[in-house]
Formats: sequence, C-alpha cells, structure tokens
Amino acid sequence: MKSTRWAVDESRGRGFSRAIRPAIELLGFSPRGKVFSTICVPSAAKAAIQFRCFVARLKPRPFKTSGAIMLAMVYVAAASAQTGASPQTAAGAYRIAGTVVNAVTGGPMRGATVAVLAEEDSRRIASAQSGNDGRFDISGLAAGMYQLSASKRGYASAFYDEHEEFSSAIVTGDGQDTSGLVFRLTPGAALRGVVTADGGDPVDGAQVMLFKKPEGHTPGEKIAQADSTVTDDTGAYEFGNLAKGEYLLAVKAEPWYAMHSAGRGSRQGEGNRALDVAYPITFFDSTTDEAAASPIVLTGGTRAEADVSLHAVPALHLGVESARKQDGSAAVPELRQTIFGTMLSSRSADFMNAITNGHAEFTGVAPGQYELTQGDPPRVVELDANTSQQVEPSAGIPAVAVSGTLQTATGGSLSGEAEVFLEPAESSQGLKPMVSDFNRGSFSFAAVPAGKWKLRAEIGGMQAPVISIAVGGRPHSGNVVTVQDRALTLVVKVSAGGTRVEGFAGVVGKGKAGVLVLLVPRDAAAFPELVRRDQSNSDGSFSMRDAAPGQYTVVAIEDGWALDWTRPEVIGRYLPGGIAVTVTDTLDKIVRLSGPVPVQGR
Repeated sequence: MKSTRWAVDESRGRGFSRAIRPAIELLGFSPRGKVFSTICVPSAAKAAIQFRCFVARLKPRPFKTSGAIMLAMVYVAAASAQTGASPQTAAGAYRIAGTVVNAVTGGPMRGATVAVLAEEDSRRIASAQSGNDGRFDISGLAAGMYQLSASKRGYASAFYDEHEEFSSAIVTGDGQDTSGLVFRLTPGAALRGVVTADGGDPVDGAQVMLFKKPEGHTPGEKIAQADSTVTDDTGAYEFGNLAKGEYLLAVKAEPWYAMHSAGRGSRQGEGNRALDVAYPITFFDSTTDEAAASPIVLTGGTRAEADVSLHAVPALHLGVESARKQDGSAAVPELRQTIFGTMLSSRSADFMNAITNGHAEFTGVAPGQYELTQGDPPRVVELDANTSQQVEPSAGIPAVAVSGTLQTATGGSLSGEAEVFLEPAESSQGLKPMVSDFNRGSFSFAAVPAGKWKLRAEIGGMQAPVISIAVGGRPHSGNVVTVQDRALTLVVKVSAGGTRVEGFAGVVGKGKAGVLVLLVPRDAAAFPELVRRDQSNSDGSFSMRDAAPGQYTVVAIEDGWALDWTRPEVIGRYLPGGIAVTVTDTLDKIVRLSGPVPVQGR
C-alpha cells in the first residue's frame, strides 16, 4: 500500500484525531496549506507519552504566547491518552506481534513504540513498547487492514517494510498469521558543520541548503532540496534525523559590511568600491562550482561534519536594456539563479529606471551562473557571470509564451487550486524548470525557450497524471511538448479521478507480501507518466490509485524495488507474465482483478 503520513487535512479523509486539532492551532498554525512541515511536541508526561513528531499540513499564523504552548501540550497529552485508551475499532480476537530490530546491526531494539493505525485515515488504534528482546504484542484487534508504524528517538520513524513512499499494511482475520513480523528501524543520520568567512570569522545567519540525490526511479525525479537552516552566531548549523542517502550542501550569505550602489567608476567612491563585495554560492567542500560539489554519503546512524569557507569577492553590476512591449509597457528584465535544478532567487530590475531610462542595472550580484530574461519578444540568456558587463539586447535565445487549459479525461473543465510545471525532457538541453499557477481555468508561461519539455500538473497538492496534450487541435498521448519559435496554446487532459485497480499478488489461496506491483500502460507514449505502483500487503492484496483511462498490464515482481521501472526495456520482459486490465473514464470506480497476479522473480 502507499504509505499515508499523518496530516492535518480532514477534507482529504486523513488526519489527526479531532482532539489534536486545538493543540495545533494553539501552537500558531492553521491546518490548511500546501507545504509539509514537522511539529515536535514534547510530552507533558514523559513516562506515558514519548517524544512524538507529527507530520502535518501546516500554514503559519502569528505565533501565540508561551501559555498557549503549555495548553497545547495538555491537549496533546490528553489526546494521546485518549487514543491509547479508547480504540476506535471494536475489540476482537486478533493480534499483531513481532520483533523490532536495528536495520544496521540486526540486534533487537528495546523501547520502540509500535503503533497500529487505521488504514483509511491513520488514526491510532493501539500501541505497545518493545521489550528488552525487541518483542511487541498488540492484541484485541478486530479483523481488518491496518498500517503499522514504529518509532524511537534517534531512529527514522517508518511504516512496516517501507520502500520509498510504499509499505505493507497488516491484514488480520481468519487464516492470517500476523504474529511473527520483523520490523526494521534505521538509525537516523545527522550532519553538522561551521560556516566561516575570510580570516576564519564565523558567518551568522547564512542560509544552509541540503539537497538529496534521487535513489529510486520516479519519473522526473531529480536532485531535490531536503532541508534548509540558518547558522547561529558561532556559524554552526545542524541537520538531524536524516534518511540514508547521498547529499549535497550549498551555502548562501551576504557579507555583513557589504554596501552596493548603482553605477561603476567615477560615480562610486573608492571606499564604496572596497565594500561592494559579495559571497558567491559556495558548495561543500568550499567550491563555487556546482559541478565540483562533493557528495556527502550518509548511512544509518552516521554523524558527519561538513564545514564551508566563504570568500568575499567584488560584486558585479549587470546592465540591461529595457525594451517596450507592444502595449507600451516596459519589459522589465528578470535575473534568476538556480542550483541543482531548484530556483534559489529571482530579481527584477529597477522598475522606474526601466520605464524612464530604458535601462536597468542589477547591483550586488555575486559571481555565478544566472539566467536572464530580457526584451520583447523575450530572450533568455545563460550568463556565466564573472565580470561586470552590459548585456547585449540580441544575446540569448528567443523564448515564446506557452499557455493553455486543463481538462478532465472526458473533456470537462477543471477548477480549484492547481499548479502546472514545465521541466526539461532532456538534461543535456541545459533548460531550467518553470512553474505556473492555474488561475481561472488557464495557465501561462511568459518566456519558454525552444526545446522539449515535460508538462505535469498538481491539483490540490496531488499529482494529476497527464493523459494527452493537444496543440492546434491535434492531440498526442503523453506529457511531452516541443517548443519552437512560435507561441503555443495547449489543451491538457489530466486524470483527476479516483479510479483504483485492486487485486492480489501470489497464487490462488496464498498471497505474497512486500511485492512491487506495477500498472503498466500499453501505449508506449504514456510511459512512464501513467505507470502506477504499489506494495502488496501482508495478505498479498494491493490497490493502485489514480489510474487514468486506458489499456494496462499488471505485473508483480518480488524484490523488484531496485529495478529502474521507468525504462520500458527493463519492465518489458515481465509483461508476458502479467494480467491485462482496462480502466474506463468513470470517476471513483474500483477495478477488481478476477484472478491473482503471478509473482515473478527479479
């Protein structure tokens, strides 16, 4: 099953007990919004309630007083006691039992909290602490399907047999043996360091950004920002409870004494020029070259250090001509900086100068790689900025406007909160990703360079698979669009329904747990955008959500999580042993397979 983290989002049917909600609001957060954050609330009764961290959809609000924090702690303690003492499901004769072990050493773990959660909304049903031998036993459960989680301070909290965002739910009932589970917890890793400047002085308030290299094979998966923090007055920073993997570190800061003013040469005094300095973006191990950034490999329980030294250099001044648009308004230049595919900053040139003088200047620019959009029609300039310069109006490559609408699979209109993304289809093109809000039924990108792009959409923070894209009334399958020298208007059909494909992996009468299950489209152009995945539960059952209409083959692969399922040539050899299935365009439909899906070896 696809793991569901606890979220304060009752509109989606997932969330804390209502008893937790006042605590979250008293802490100064609103249970609405798009960004996942983590709240760590210390228990008021340490013996009864361990230190707990809740992952929630949170939108910051003005913070309240310390009295509110104490009252929130009381709410949390009361709610935890309530959920622990009053199971939401009728008591039954079934149990879930097993052993918690250290995933690195294999040894038993004492004092881990193992919780049984409702499958549909993650509310807590019951919990137990593992003993000296790592054993846990949760009894009195009704027949049903449950999520099983485990946590301990210093270890990464996890769901049972977790792989990426998937895990195996535990199914209790007649004929189901759920008494010999082995739950592996991985020690959390930590990364700390000190940021210093010239002369070894600590840099206070530097932004330290941590990026993680992809491990799995998710379509479009790239290096992603994992966390961010700022240094204290000693220049120190720390990231804790990190998952194992390969990380990259970048630091952005401004010299505290820096002074920037427009103009160079005679208009700037000698003193001002001496203070017109900047720190370039600096990567571990103290390099300003993104390609030369040293990876930091963390394993379970690693305690690593990564110090970074910053060096002030003369700040740059970039002059840009400001053209007039056809409607008479000024085409204001924009300067963007991207690292590891993530936009770090975006600056527009001085608007008044652009209007009155037809000229704009970017000041205080640190040397580095930038993308400049200028002129009308717009042109995109890739700048390797090492010296101050006047950018020629003809520099760069032409860019065009790309706009369009989103529709359902049946051609119906979509409304509500959505975002549309354009990402380079090939990394060799050197293009940067873009994002546009979906407002009043349409989206728009003002300046898209020529090349091949992948379009994807998120509706309400959830991925909406792209079924087809129509350009000039001619639709084609998949999510790739080619931009040339003319503006494009697109009609994008997405799958916004809740169609599920359900079945069992194994043989008749005996399911197989922990198996990778794939829903593979027969249309090669729709691969891998429309591929769906799941992990079979303890009884072999699976449920793949958000399937778009079309023809598919369902395959089950034992120990298949290391396979690059995004490549048709890798998955192709398993298709003859799969089960054919058709998904229609009826919304909220469940497609149940009539027979078990044979499990194939990797």
